[in-house]
Amino acid sequence: MGGVRSLFATRVYEASLAADRGFESFNAELEEACLMLAEEDEAGRAWCKTHGYGGYTSYASLNDLPLRFSVFGDLKKKLDRHAAAFAEALAFDLGGTRLKLDSLWVNVLKPGAAHSGHIHPHSVLSGTIYVATPKGSAGLRLEDPRLGLMMAAPTPRTDAQEEMQRFVTLKPEPGTVFLWESWLRHEVPAHAGRSPRISISFNYA
Repeated sequence: MGGVRSLFATRVYEASLAADRGFESFNAELEEACLMLAEEDEAGRAWCKTHGYGGYTSYASLNDLPLRFSVFGDLKKKLDRHAAAFAEALAFDLGGTRLKLDSLWVNVLKPGAAHSGHIHPHSVLSGTIYVATPKGSAGLRLEDPRLGLMMAAPTPRTDAQEEMQRFVTLKPEPGTVFLWESWLRHEVPAHAGRSPRISISFNYA
């Protein structure tokens, strides 16, 4: 009998800030800052309206959040450590340098809204930290990057291992950090909660 080995693994990093000292006050400060941006960022709200984004994102309007708010600066320090750990787990040869956070943006997704499948070009790692995940919150849905090449491959059984599925949905809690390689296609299905789902996304280059 022959054996089976796994090759070309798609790795996803998961951690949580919830056990950090002072997390509850830190997370509350993050939530307050996100909601304040959603209220005051007129350019961001206009972009969301024009592009049909269901809620608010600072993605196209603000690129200096770690400098604008000290709580985002503190968040950057925490995320830098997780990005470095994931890069090490991926065995990246960075030539003695470090990956650098080059964008960070707020997402306030209103009930019923979704974010269709996409990738993050020109980045190495992408990720999200979750601030508010009300009951019914949409998870993060990841797509097998080989999907377009599978042609006649049968669909895996529903009881197949997670690593063998074509789509995997990760369910976050407040403080959850997910990181993945930026070429990995992902989406947010329709948010079924009754209050906004708040997250902060970011890229490392």
